[in-house]
Amino acid sequence: MIDHRLKVARKNNKLTQEQLAQKVQTTKGTISNYENGHSTPSNEMLVLLARTLNTSTDYLLGNTDKFNYDISQDEAEFQAFANNPELSVFYKELPGSDEEAVERLRKIWEIIKYEKK
Repeated sequence: MIDHRLKVARKNNKLTQEQLAQKVQTTKGTISNYENGHSTPSNEMLVLLARTLNTSTDYLLGNTDKFNYDISQDEAEFQAFANNPELSVFYKELPGSDEEAVERLRKIWEIIKYEKK
């Protein structure tokens, strides 16, 4: 599914394999392998491809037929989060945290979300 959807999305954006590869910092051969089903992108690459092609990972994975993805909405939400003084500490400090601390925070967040339901 990814192979076909990736090719459709790339062509919809009027990009060659080479151009897409440059935008996501990989090689033309890697993009070709994805599109021919010889390999599949990592989760991180899948997200990068979706953002670059103005679509969603759900579209590329075949979970939805909706191609267009409103990146501006995501950007607005991210900016609101990053500029909130009470929350920006997570955005600024979390990437420098060790993996164990990030995992503990993720578990705490899951508990909080579960309690709200």
